[in-house]
Amino acid sequence: MTPMMRRNAAWLPSVFNDLFDTDFMPKANCTAPAINVKENDKAYIVELAAPGMKKDDFNVHINDEGNLIIKMEQKEDKKEEDKNTRYLRREFSYSKFEQTLILPDDVQKDQISAKVENGVLTVQLPKVVEEKVKVSRQIEIG
Repeated sequence: MTPMMRRNAAWLPSVFNDLFDTDFMPKANCTAPAINVKENDKAYIVELAAPGMKKDDFNVHINDEGNLIIKMEQKEDKKEEDKNTRYLRREFSYSKFEQTLILPDDVQKDQISAKVENGVLTVQLPKVVEEKVKVSRQIEIG
């Protein structure tokens, strides 16, 4: 009986990892940031993991359809110059992410706020406060 090959077994031997994951050909990061959506009585809270990102790297807005758009873009340009040989090396790093969230009808769109703290973008989506109409009243007898 021959052993079955595991489905998650690597197709290429690990020796090829050293060939493709080098300074000249770094491994690409193709994952999107993780998003959490929480709800309480007063608001919905959207959390987006964004380690190393700054406030200026984000664009959060509502489009014409009333959807929440979260855009994240980071450009990094590193220069190293060896003064002995006058060699200039440039490395470019670029990451971009865009997510559209359809907002529930009970969100106060003019009260939405966002902040970046400790590598997490937090967007507060306050709910519409519905005032309960009192039904009790005195009825006059005619």
